[in-house]
Amino acid sequence: MSIQNLGGALGESLGSSLTVRMSGAGGGWKPAPSARIASIFQTMVPTGYAKLQEERLAMVDLGAKPEAGPLQNGYRQEAAHAEGRRLLERASRSSATLSDCGDGGGYSETEPMLAEGRLSGEEASNEEEDDEGVDILNMPKESPLAMALQILVPFLLAGFGTVSAGMVLDIVQHWDAFQYITEIFILVPALLGLKGNLEMTLASRLSTAVNVGKMDSPIEKWNLIIGNLALKQVQATVVGFLAAVAAVVLGWIPEGKFQMSHAVLLCSSSVATAFIASLLQGIIMVGVIVGSKKTGINPDNVATPIAASFGDLITLAILAWISQGLYKCLDSYPYVSSLVCAFFMCLTPLWIVISSKHPASRTLLYSGWEPVITAMVISSIGGLILDKTVSDPNLAGIVVYTPVINGIGGNLVAIQSSRISTHLHFHCAPGEVPDEAKGCYYPCRTFCGTGANHRSAQVLLLLVIPGHLIFLYTIHLMKSGHTTLTPIFMSVYLAAALLQVLLLLCIADWMVYSMWRNGKDPDSFSIPYLTALGDLLGTALLAISFHFLWLIGDQDSDVGD
Repeated sequence: MSIQNLGGALGESLGSSLTVRMSGAGGGWKPAPSARIASIFQTMVPTGYAKLQEERLAMVDLGAKPEAGPLQNGYRQEAAHAEGRRLLERASRSSATLSDCGDGGGYSETEPMLAEGRLSGEEASNEEEDDEGVDILNMPKESPLAMALQILVPFLLAGFGTVSAGMVLDIVQHWDAFQYITEIFILVPALLGLKGNLEMTLASRLSTAVNVGKMDSPIEKWNLIIGNLALKQVQATVVGFLAAVAAVVLGWIPEGKFQMSHAVLLCSSSVATAFIASLLQGIIMVGVIVGSKKTGINPDNVATPIAASFGDLITLAILAWISQGLYKCLDSYPYVSSLVCAFFMCLTPLWIVISSKHPASRTLLYSGWEPVITAMVISSIGGLILDKTVSDPNLAGIVVYTPVINGIGGNLVAIQSSRISTHLHFHCAPGEVPDEAKGCYYPCRTFCGTGANHRSAQVLLLLVIPGHLIFLYTIHLMKSGHTTLTPIFMSVYLAAALLQVLLLLCIADWMVYSMWRNGKDPDSFSIPYLTALGDLLGTALLAISFHFLWLIGDQDSDVGD
């Protein structure tokens, strides 16, 4: 029995208004006696969202019509049939579209994710005639409690991943490679930012595709997945190389020193780390999206945090291991670094060919570089701040907290960006925005109001302080960080974290609507910018906080030990 059916069955015990019929081996399934357990299950998996997924799957299953079951309202049945007709027509159109991808078909950046695809004037008028007098199924509403429960578990999982990454960075900063080639610290935010540039962007695109019905057809689903994974590998390889170049330049400008062997080692470490980490996280991300779809959980709430849950830890571990290994080979086998870099760069044409087979990924193959490269540059500036801060022995304790504050801020703003993007794909045509988003932006618009996106911004902001308290206490229990959790330190740190997320949520609200108004897909363009800004803001605010704490005398004798 699926979780959707389980949630629906438990929902029957909460009131007679829900008349969902359950089918099983015994012909029926009786709800659990505990109303509290039923309420929790019903909240975690909203029946409306689960029913939406079930109806879509039933409608596209080999062209079968949905069964005429007893529904409370007659218009819901008519709406289901109308939705089924449109999905079947779109599925038939998609097979032709996927087979004919030689000229690109004039795809735009937002079009591959739209629910109904491109319709001619005649088709659009027929759609309006078919829909006349029928109430169409829309996105189900989520209560703040349901939203918070769905976000909480992946948020905590992602937070513990960033805590682990911070402790790993605290250990490896004393390794030979990090001690003698300090430009590796400049690479850290840029490579960790790949989860925002690539993994979270992939999660947001696929989450939107699930919610608008683009992954109901098995053929279209796997073409979309394979094309996006190949695109991600191309971007990871190129961005990894450019991040190494930026690290070399940013390290050379202040010091005026340049060593070719160190530059080659940085390029090899960066490209290999970006490629391997991106491949592993991409496979995990696809499993999360497909699993969320089958279990009836809104992927917008869980996909982006899970994308970052172990991304930081995996990336840092791979970077440290490869850098240290290549550093040991630097004197005896100096050509190894060049061979490693050349091997991964030579795989790029293969991924380009694969990604060009699907119209959506082919469009982004040409137009999706601006946000990724710009985000890498922004993250590298944050890395330069980290490099200079770590170089001061009095402030070296910042290392363990940097992945935590950067990761949590990026996770929360990615959720908000993904939710706003899905809402726009569902309700607005490209170039058009809701009435509340028109006119000049003001910060109160992000948090005030009754809309779903306003509530989600409030929920995400409320998670900042309790989440960071849990992660700070975890670091303290693990005896990492070399910084005593004094009341002054915790107050300054929490103020910096709250300010970071507050600014990011406001920027996300303005940026996503602006991109949609300009005809760009926010799923592909907004999250790289937002997570990179999260890295820059988090590192800068944390450095300012540590400087302030040192000046006022809240300091430890073992900081940087």
